[in-house]
Amino acid sequence: VQLQACGGGLVQAGGSLRLSCAASGRTFSSYAMGWFRQAPGKEREFVAAINWSGGITYYADSVKGRFTIFRDNAKNTVYLRMNSLKPEDTAIYYCAAGMSHRIGMTVADFSSWGQGTQLTVSS
Repeated sequence: VQLQACGGGLVQAGGSLRLSCAASGRTFSSYAMGWFRQAPGKEREFVAAINWSGGITYYADSVKGRFTIFRDNAKNTVYLRMNSLKPEDTAIYYCAAGMSHRIGMTVADFSSWGQGTQLTVSS
């Protein structure tokens, strides 16, 4: 699977942004998708995941209620809508394709990764 993420940028605290990730190379509706992020000097951490149909979603506690993951299988794209952004959300955001239709929350649950898109939230 090839993944291309975009939509990052510089946003003020309290603002909103939507990330997109376009997939190709495998039947999009056959696997779960996820978003992870990595801040400087920190490990990559789970943000959100969605199962193959979009009917099941998981979120990290730090983003629950502020971020929404959703997918459009007709467009082979997964999105991450981010509201009420905080400076601590600053990181490179990576989309990832799951190994199967099952949803997971760890790096090991995902087999393909996009190149990352930078989000910077200013205070």
